[in-house]
Amino acid sequence: MLRSIVGGIVAAAALTLASTTAFAEPEIVSGPAADAGCFVPWASDTKFFKFPAKEGPYRVALANGYIANTWRIQMIQTAKAYAAQPDVAAKLKEFKVVSTGEDVPAQISAINNFIDAGYDAIVVNAQNPTAFAPVIKRAKEAGVVLVAFDNILDTQDAINVNVDQKGLGVLWGEWLIKHLPNGGKILEVRGVAGTSVDTDRHNGVNETLAASGKDFKVTEVVGKWDDGVAQKASADAIATSGPFDGITAQGGDTGIVQAMIDAKHPFVPFGGETENGFRKFCAKFAGEGLKCSSAGTGPAQVAVAIKTAIAALEGQVVPQSVKLPTAIVEDPNFKEGEDYYPDQSDNFFVGNSFPTCGINFTAQEIMGQSKENQ
Repeated sequence: MLRSIVGGIVAAAALTLASTTAFAEPEIVSGPAADAGCFVPWASDTKFFKFPAKEGPYRVALANGYIANTWRIQMIQTAKAYAAQPDVAAKLKEFKVVSTGEDVPAQISAINNFIDAGYDAIVVNAQNPTAFAPVIKRAKEAGVVLVAFDNILDTQDAINVNVDQKGLGVLWGEWLIKHLPNGGKILEVRGVAGTSVDTDRHNGVNETLAASGKDFKVTEVVGKWDDGVAQKASADAIATSGPFDGITAQGGDTGIVQAMIDAKHPFVPFGGETENGFRKFCAKFAGEGLKCSSAGTGPAQVAVAIKTAIAALEGQVVPQSVKLPTAIVEDPNFKEGEDYYPDQSDNFFVGNSFPTCGINFTAQEIMGQSKENQ
């Protein structure tokens, strides 16, 4: 009887210890971050996390959602290229990639599967900022480091890595106001509905135009950040609601300019993303009225997210919300070989590096990787 009681006490103690380990939460500490140049806090009141250090090498997963555009494809390729770098690969026991499309429950299920499989960290480009509360709780309870990037999560219990997406919308709105001081008809080509990036950029543009006090009339279409989809949506809008005095788009910009060319629509001021093809057009047709503001953040932000996850697993201090710099070039400052590359693919996103994080990629490194799940 005594032996069974003692055995029960030992078993309970072991269960308590295991539970304590699994439920280990980050300590809230004072900054700065361990790598202050890379892990820049979003604001002056951003919290700093210090997770219990875990012995490596680590199992890290990327749970992506939507993939049917060039930015997401390049992002997947960049993630694989970063994980393959020798100093990063040495810290990884396994790196897994899954893309689940626009189905939010499927993405949540993928994250749950990674938690159940015992992964140490999961980075996610979330399809919806508010739908992930239960899986965020599960990750926290399991001691899994969860890092969201680009389309982030509306939570203080995961790490977010992002550029100021609303600020990009503000930038494009201000560009249109500068070139259309009396207002005018604007074509706004949006991204993927329900994502935080689409919502934030849309709000930034429209709030800025409205605050100007000028008479701007905005026609919205959905381009899904994809050249083909955006080109067709723009062509339809030009045919039914054009001509327009200005354009702003979150992506698919090369296709949008091509739609203008095909429709013989006059070139107009354009606030858009950083695709190489778009910037080629901006440089080529600037003298004909295509006055561009090209701004965004490259798909290499996924590498910053992975770097952040590994730092957290190593017990380094990291901000709860990391702010990334924005790559910007505006007319008349488009320089060949620096801001755009005539010999590279139109679909390649320029400015795809974060030197302060030691993250730089050649096009060959990225394009040598596949977009497929692994």
